[in-house]
Amino acid sequence: MQYLITHFSDFQLASLGSFFLHESVFFLSGLPFIYLERAGLLSKYKIQTKNNSLAAQEKCITRLLLYHIGVNLPLMIASYPFFRFMGMKSSLPFPSWYFQLDLVGRKVVLSQIIFYFILEDFVFYWGHRILHTKWLYKHVHSVHHEYATPFGLTSEYAHPAEILFLGFATIIGPAITGPHLITLWLWMTLRVLETVEAHCGYHFPWSLSNFLPLYGGADFHDYHHRLLYTKSGNYSSTFVYMDWIFGTDKGYRKLKALKRNGVEEESKQT
Repeated sequence: MQYLITHFSDFQLASLGSFFLHESVFFLSGLPFIYLERAGLLSKYKIQTKNNSLAAQEKCITRLLLYHIGVNLPLMIASYPFFRFMGMKSSLPFPSWYFQLDLVGRKVVLSQIIFYFILEDFVFYWGHRILHTKWLYKHVHSVHHEYATPFGLTSEYAHPAEILFLGFATIIGPAITGPHLITLWLWMTLRVLETVEAHCGYHFPWSLSNFLPLYGGADFHDYHHRLLYTKSGNYSSTFVYMDWIFGTDKGYRKLKALKRNGVEEESKQT
């Protein structure tokens, strides 16, 4: 990191550097799920039996590259002055706790990341519900729901207007706190890994939702994709408590209860 700081400007790191990090984490974590689906590996952990066609997967990748270059990159460049104004830094010297990993440093980073996740989930939940109103779903959000059987890369497959609208949930936390660039990159990495996992289409024994009761994960979000938009529910991005509080997970919980009792219920496909 010190090499990057001394050889690139704050602007280059915050915009181009963030874009490169995002693309690397996103595709490196998402592409393996395409391979798993094509090869039929670990199929016993696949949530839905249906597989996406090669053409559908290629369409997703092609449009993602277009959206990322045409929407994400310009947004990262344009938002740099605001993040800079709010106090984001990438220059030397680093805060000492980034390298010493003392208790104070860990608390600072951990508290910021936890705050970002909670705030993002809250904002995303309401934004997502708005996108499921009739007009917005038809003209905007239906693009994301073209894939009733999601795989990792479909997590960011969406209408450009949705990318801007729901993307606000991801950047609002860092935007109002002005973190160090390292913290921003850590948040970006964790958020990308989380959304790829939620769309991966597989529920593994080691899935985080098996260990963290409040975490949604792939099984929780897959239910949202395979139902009609008026009946889907499960609108949260990361956690489950918002859907529980507002009763938008009743269908999902009912289905889970039926499965626990050995009763299979075929869900309506989009």
